[in-house]
Amino acid sequence: MARKCEICGKGPMSGHKISHAHNVSKRRFMPNIQKVRVVMPNGQVKRMKVCTKCLKAGKVVKA
Repeated sequence: MARKCEICGKGPMSGHKISHAHNVSKRRFMPNIQKVRVVMPNGQVKRMKVCTKCLKAGKVVKA
């Protein structure tokens, strides 16, 4: 199961975890993905994995 938004395609991003002593190690920033029942344009209800940014922007209509 990929952690990817089915609307905008947002997935895990990489960056650095930096300690107080400025020791740097790699880390991943995971998107906030929710499983939502969505009404499709043809009126059909489908379950999709959508990021919260798309939900807040109104890119999907919840069933």
